[in-house]
Amino acid sequence: SRRTSPGTGTQRPYVATTEQVWALHDHCPPNIRPAILLAAHAGLRLAEAAALRPEDVDFMRCVISPVIQWPDQPLKSDISRTPIPIASELALVLARAVAVGKGETIVTNPDGGRLSGPWAIQRAFRAACEQVEGLPDGFRFHDLRHSCATMRSVAEKVSRRRP
Repeated sequence: SRRTSPGTGTQRPYVATTEQVWALHDHCPPNIRPAILLAAHAGLRLAEAAALRPEDVDFMRCVISPVIQWPDQPLKSDISRTPIPIASELALVLARAVAVGKGETIVTNPDGGRLSGPWAIQRAFRAACEQVEGLPDGFRFHDLRHSCATMRSVAEKVSRRRP
Protein backbone atom coordinates (compact mmCIF):
# COMPACT_ATOMS: atom_id res chain seq x y z
CA SER A 1 0.00 0.00 0.00
CA ARG A 2 1.04 3.62 -0.29
CA ARG A 3 1.35 3.95 3.46
CA THR A 4 3.89 1.17 3.83
CA SER A 5 5.84 1.35 0.59
CA PRO A 6 9.08 3.27 0.64
CA GLY A 7 9.18 6.67 -0.98
CA THR A 8 10.54 6.97 -4.46
CA GLY A 9 14.12 8.10 -4.77
CA THR A 10 14.94 11.34 -6.42
CA GLN A 11 16.50 11.16 -9.85
CA ARG A 12 20.06 12.42 -9.79
CA PRO A 13 21.47 11.88 -13.25
CA TYR A 14 23.30 14.84 -14.65
CA VAL A 15 24.72 14.77 -18.14
CA ALA A 16 28.04 16.57 -18.22
CA THR A 17 28.82 18.66 -21.26
CA THR A 18 31.77 17.79 -23.47
CA GLU A 19 33.58 20.81 -22.05
CA GLN A 20 32.96 19.63 -18.48
CA VAL A 21 34.23 16.13 -19.25
CA TRP A 22 37.43 17.54 -20.72
CA ALA A 23 37.80 19.96 -17.81
CA LEU A 24 37.52 17.02 -15.39
CA HIS A 25 40.11 15.19 -17.47
CA ASP A 26 42.48 18.16 -17.41
CA HIS A 27 42.11 18.71 -13.65
CA CYS A 28 42.96 15.09 -12.82
CA PRO A 29 46.53 13.81 -12.50
CA PRO A 30 47.81 12.27 -15.77
CA ASN A 31 47.66 8.71 -14.40
CA ILE A 32 43.93 9.10 -13.57
CA ARG A 33 42.85 10.82 -16.80
CA PRO A 34 42.15 7.58 -18.71
CA ALA A 35 39.52 6.68 -16.09
CA ILE A 36 37.56 9.85 -16.86
CA LEU A 37 37.55 9.02 -20.57
CA LEU A 38 36.72 5.35 -19.96
CA ALA A 39 33.61 6.37 -18.02
CA ALA A 40 32.51 9.25 -20.25
CA HIS A 41 33.20 7.64 -23.63
CA ALA A 42 33.01 3.88 -22.98
CA GLY A 43 30.60 3.82 -20.02
CA LEU A 44 32.85 1.85 -17.69
CA ARG A 45 32.03 1.74 -13.99
CA LEU A 46 34.59 2.96 -11.46
CA ALA A 47 35.68 -0.58 -10.49
CA GLU A 48 35.89 -1.60 -14.16
CA ALA A 49 38.07 1.38 -15.06
CA ALA A 50 40.35 0.72 -12.07
CA ALA A 51 40.92 -2.90 -13.13
CA LEU A 52 41.09 -2.50 -16.93
CA ARG A 53 44.22 -4.19 -18.24
CA PRO A 54 46.06 -3.69 -21.53
CA GLU A 55 44.99 -7.17 -22.69
CA ASP A 56 41.35 -6.08 -22.29
CA VAL A 57 41.79 -3.49 -25.04
CA ASP A 58 42.12 -4.29 -28.74
CA PHE A 59 44.02 -1.17 -29.74
CA MET A 60 43.98 -1.98 -33.47
CA ARG A 61 40.23 -2.64 -33.71
CA CYS A 62 39.36 0.02 -31.09
CA VAL A 63 37.36 -2.29 -28.82
CA ILE A 64 37.35 -2.63 -25.04
CA SER A 65 36.35 -6.01 -23.58
CA PRO A 66 36.32 -5.72 -19.77
CA VAL A 67 36.90 -9.01 -17.99
CA ILE A 68 37.21 -8.08 -14.31
CA GLN A 69 36.43 -5.31 -11.89
CA TRP A 70 38.50 -4.16 -8.95
CA PRO A 71 40.11 -6.08 -7.22
CA ASP A 72 40.10 -9.02 -9.69
CA GLN A 73 36.41 -9.83 -9.18
CA PRO A 74 33.89 -10.90 -11.83
CA LEU A 75 32.05 -8.11 -13.60
CA LYS A 76 28.81 -6.86 -12.10
CA SER A 77 26.61 -8.30 -14.84
CA ASP A 78 26.75 -10.41 -17.98
CA ILE A 79 26.00 -7.35 -20.09
CA SER A 80 29.22 -5.81 -18.73
CA ARG A 81 31.14 -8.37 -20.79
CA THR A 82 29.83 -6.90 -24.03
CA PRO A 83 32.69 -5.55 -26.18
CA ILE A 84 32.60 -1.76 -26.33
CA PRO A 85 33.64 0.04 -29.52
CA ILE A 86 35.69 3.17 -28.86
CA ALA A 87 36.97 6.03 -30.96
CA SER A 88 40.46 5.57 -32.40
CA GLU A 89 41.54 8.69 -30.49
CA LEU A 90 40.58 7.03 -27.20
CA ALA A 91 42.49 3.89 -28.20
CA LEU A 92 45.57 6.07 -28.75
CA VAL A 93 45.15 7.74 -25.35
CA LEU A 94 44.87 4.33 -23.69
CA ALA A 95 47.93 3.04 -25.59
CA ARG A 96 49.94 6.05 -24.37
CA ALA A 97 48.81 5.32 -20.80
CA VAL A 98 50.08 1.75 -21.16
CA ALA A 99 53.39 2.98 -22.56
CA VAL A 100 53.90 5.33 -19.61
CA GLY A 101 52.82 2.79 -16.98
CA LYS A 102 54.26 -0.57 -16.06
CA GLY A 103 51.71 -2.43 -18.17
CA GLU A 104 49.61 -3.95 -15.39
CA THR A 105 46.55 -1.70 -15.74
CA ILE A 106 45.49 1.22 -17.90
CA VAL A 107 44.79 3.54 -14.97
CA THR A 108 47.80 3.54 -12.66
CA ASN A 109 49.23 5.02 -9.52
CA PRO A 110 51.59 8.01 -9.99
CA ASP A 111 54.57 5.63 -10.38
CA GLY A 112 52.89 3.69 -13.19
CA GLY A 113 52.03 0.64 -11.07
CA ARG A 114 48.68 -0.81 -10.13
CA LEU A 115 46.27 1.47 -8.26
CA SER A 116 45.74 0.98 -4.55
CA GLY A 117 42.03 0.90 -5.36
CA PRO A 118 39.14 2.71 -7.04
CA TRP A 119 39.19 5.22 -4.21
CA ALA A 120 42.37 6.70 -5.75
CA ILE A 121 40.33 7.55 -8.84
CA GLN A 122 37.43 8.75 -6.70
CA ARG A 123 39.68 11.05 -4.64
CA ALA A 124 41.20 12.66 -7.74
CA PHE A 125 37.78 12.88 -9.39
CA ARG A 126 36.24 14.70 -6.42
CA ALA A 127 39.12 17.19 -6.33
CA ALA A 128 38.67 17.82 -10.06
CA CYS A 129 34.90 18.30 -9.65
CA GLU A 130 35.54 21.21 -7.28
CA GLN A 131 37.47 22.98 -10.03
CA VAL A 132 34.99 22.46 -12.88
CA GLU A 133 32.39 25.14 -13.33
CA GLY A 134 28.75 24.19 -13.66
CA LEU A 135 28.83 20.69 -12.20
CA PRO A 136 26.09 20.15 -9.61
CA ASP A 137 26.94 19.38 -5.99
CA GLY A 138 27.23 15.66 -5.56
CA PHE A 139 28.29 14.96 -9.15
CA ARG A 140 29.56 11.38 -9.13
CA PHE A 141 31.98 9.36 -11.24
CA HIS A 142 28.99 7.17 -12.11
CA ASP A 143 27.30 10.24 -13.65
CA LEU A 144 29.90 10.09 -16.43
CA ARG A 145 28.18 6.85 -17.49
CA HIS A 146 24.96 8.86 -17.93
CA SER A 147 26.88 11.27 -20.14
CA CYS A 148 28.18 8.34 -22.20
CA ALA A 149 24.73 6.81 -22.57
CA THR A 150 23.23 10.13 -23.60
CA MET A 151 25.95 10.84 -26.17
CA ARG A 152 25.53 7.36 -27.71
CA SER A 153 21.76 7.73 -27.80
CA VAL A 154 22.00 11.08 -29.55
CA ALA A 155 24.58 9.74 -32.01
CA GLU A 156 22.33 6.77 -32.84
CA LYS A 157 19.34 9.03 -33.43
CA VAL A 158 21.37 11.32 -35.68
CA SER A 159 22.77 8.41 -37.68
CA ARG A 160 19.25 7.00 -38.24
CA ARG A 161 18.09 10.30 -39.69
CA ARG A 162 20.81 10.48 -42.29
CA PRO A 163 19.69 9.41 -45.77
